[in-house]
Amino acid sequence: MRREQFDLDVRNHEWVDTDSDPRQPLARISVSGTTEQLYDRLTGADGDRLTADMVDVAFRLTESIEDDPTATGVVSVANRLTGDFIFETNEDADDVFQFIHAASEYGRETDSSGRYRIEIVADGETITYDKDTFLVYDDDGELLRGQSLIPSGVEL
Repeated sequence: MRREQFDLDVRNHEWVDTDSDPRQPLARISVSGTTEQLYDRLTGADGDRLTADMVDVAFRLTESIEDDPTATGVVSVANRLTGDFIFETNEDADDVFQFIHAASEYGRETDSSGRYRIEIVADGETITYDKDTFLVYDDDGELLRGQSLIPSGVEL
């Protein structure tokens, strides 16, 4: 699977800047091309679909944001149990940081168990995960705690 097969569309993040009612930020990933490998990666060793607590979401910068404010990076979704990536897609850092900020604010404003939602749309099927953690790493692989979405009480 290639990164170009995945199209990320983020929604429900504008409310933070417009003082509107809170809406759970949504990351909708549309998949084009062959999806057999994707479905294999979304399936655990027991043959069941991975649940939200078995999936990690992260953003890794591919260049220094200090050197280039228009830096880009890679959003990855991985199997928490094996560490294997499920898929990756290239994205602008500014867009990802806006999304994480909206998810953080949504968590502050509501009692929702998920700060943001991921929808993976492939072959007419939608797979949904409500998440509350989104880790951000710099271009050297160091965790950027201040940029990450980490629930209180969680130690890494």
